[in-house]
Amino acid sequence: MTTVYEFSATTIDGKTRKLADYKGKVLLVVNTASKCGFTPQYKGLEALYEKYKSKGLVVLGFPSNQFGQQEPGPDDEIAEFCEMNFGVTFPLFSKVDVNGDAAHPLFKYLTSTKKGLLGSEAIKWNFTKFLIGRDGNVVERYAPTTKPEDLEGDIERVLGA
Repeated sequence: MTTVYEFSATTIDGKTRKLADYKGKVLLVVNTASKCGFTPQYKGLEALYEKYKSKGLVVLGFPSNQFGQQEPGPDDEIAEFCEMNFGVTFPLFSKVDVNGDAAHPLFKYLTSTKKGLLGSEAIKWNFTKFLIGRDGNVVERYAPTTKPEDLEGDIERVLGA
């Protein structure tokens, strides 16, 4: 059975990171963008990370430029923007595609495992979120409009908090 632990991704500073490094953690995987109406969600994602990281939550941000060209810059600009404007300290990864033939294998797995509205696999917009249990399996998928603070109950349940 496939889990998120079977995938690797390139960090925003160019290193390969195995998701197996997060084994036993609860993950919140989010496709992000710096020039989106939902970009202020970075603040809420960082707040969740700060509040629950000691209990085992890790937020993983994956910038994508697939929606309205809202993440046009290179990785170093994205990292600087997130840190300067939202104080982001959770792990960020290199820009990826989340839909289509060139989609990162992690997102192909996530979208096929937890379908969206009306059974759709495709991610509709930036800030779609996937909650992953400690066993590496997808627990839930959330729409871009779902605010990070609205995930607290589910996160606490999955953390066993």
